[in-house]
Amino acid sequence: MTTSSQSQQSTSSSWALLPWRTRISLSLLSKLTDASRRPDGTINRRLMSFLDFRSSATPSAPYKGVTTSDVTVDQTRNLWFRLFVPSTTSSSPASLPVVVFFHGGGFSFLSPDSYAYDAVCRKFARRIPAVVVSVNYRLSPEHGYPCQYDDGLDVLKFLDQNPDSLPDLADCSRCFLAGDSAGANIAHHVAVRACREPFRVVKPVGLISIQPFFGGEERTESEIRLEGAPLVSVTRTDWLWKAFLPAGSTRDHEAANVGGPNAVDITGLEYPATVVFVGGLDPLQDWQRRYCEWLRKSGKEAKLIEYPSMVHAFYVFPELPESNQLFSQVKDFVASIG
Repeated sequence: MTTSSQSQQSTSSSWALLPWRTRISLSLLSKLTDASRRPDGTINRRLMSFLDFRSSATPSAPYKGVTTSDVTVDQTRNLWFRLFVPSTTSSSPASLPVVVFFHGGGFSFLSPDSYAYDAVCRKFARRIPAVVVSVNYRLSPEHGYPCQYDDGLDVLKFLDQNPDSLPDLADCSRCFLAGDSAGANIAHHVAVRACREPFRVVKPVGLISIQPFFGGEERTESEIRLEGAPLVSVTRTDWLWKAFLPAGSTRDHEAANVGGPNAVDITGLEYPATVVFVGGLDPLQDWQRRYCEWLRKSGKEAKLIEYPSMVHAFYVFPELPESNQLFSQVKDFVASIG
């Protein structure tokens, strides 16, 4: 039997095997978000902006094989999306699936034009290939639950009512919801809501859940064992849940603990087929596995893919071979459903 100290030594060894560039980036991002979180529950947005480098859209010419443009959905709440369209060739398919993507950041940080997420969605568009819609939802604590879910569903409604906002080759009847971390949480809840909507054009057929951000009042084994992990330590996630959830709520709220005591019954819904990616150095991994198990118990198709030596958000680091592997597996998942 592995002791706690042995597990911690194994975790430290695995962390040390990551490239120095990855370790430095994770440490800096962790320190920056820690510094920007004020004790009164607010965020120093000006401080965050110093290292949240932004990428401009490229509507007039493709960059790395993809053109991008920003589309406004509701100016009053700054709801918009960045549209990623891969360059077509003579061998390109006549139509492409649509991937509606929700970025991570604990509901509180980052944007579709953040450098890392612009690069990620550009890569999804090129590699799948697909038309990618990356949603700029409102952030907490300024805008808490359920604003992010409202924004996500409203983007789907916008696409359904304004199909000309997408290129002709976009096939909204093959719509995939996707996200990482908090974005994967949003993708799940938007999928549940979408099941109840009378869409005319949009049909969610798949869900790509990359290291989803779920939680609960319980402290799981992985949360305790990986307490010092970057980005999603218990201290950080507790702060993020408090900033997001309604005042007075516990982490067993249905938004956080989706399979817990307050879970929404999805057994009767046409919930899309799902793939869940899990990292072995991610403190949230126990919650992610439970999510997959809960989907299966609810009668839904759910596939679990594990990366035993990977940290939270590993796939945004192109220097990691596992990052490229994940993009290939997402491509395979989309092809298996489309």
